[in-house]
Amino acid sequence: MKRAIVLGALLLLVGGYHLAVRGGYFHGNASTASESGSLSSHPTVSLAAPDSGDIARAYAAHRSGVQVHGSGIVAKVLKDDEEGSRHQRFILHMDSGQSVLLAHNIDLASRVPDLYAGARVEFEGEYEWNEKGGVVHWTHRDPSGRHPAGWLKVAGAVYR
Repeated sequence: MKRAIVLGALLLLVGGYHLAVRGGYFHGNASTASESGSLSSHPTVSLAAPDSGDIARAYAAHRSGVQVHGSGIVAKVLKDDEEGSRHQRFILHMDSGQSVLLAHNIDLASRVPDLYAGARVEFEGEYEWNEKGGVVHWTHRDPSGRHPAGWLKVAGAVYR
């Protein structure tokens, strides 16, 4: 029963992502920086700090467009979305217990190489609600400078 619920949730998240892509949520060249790289204008990244519950609150309130910071473990790496702007996609089981789809724009930011189930990821991005759990995107800089910058941190490397 538990397996069926988890599989159902994953399928719902994937479907929600496709709705988000078609709904025009994704915008937006980014670069990779190491921990000591050029992130001085961005918040300090600490894998020890768990999610503050922003995503859980946004999900419960059906809110979208919420800037969030969190971390968790990759549950599943999905096939890249090649339609429109290309996105590296994966399901993240967050430290808070919730799972979300992360969609990282690889036309604007560096791909996270060799991402695998079990990898720890910290992120900053924008949460978009859907009934399947939600999507976090904008995990990169906005070339036009109008949107808050996001990033992914995996194994000490930052992708933005």
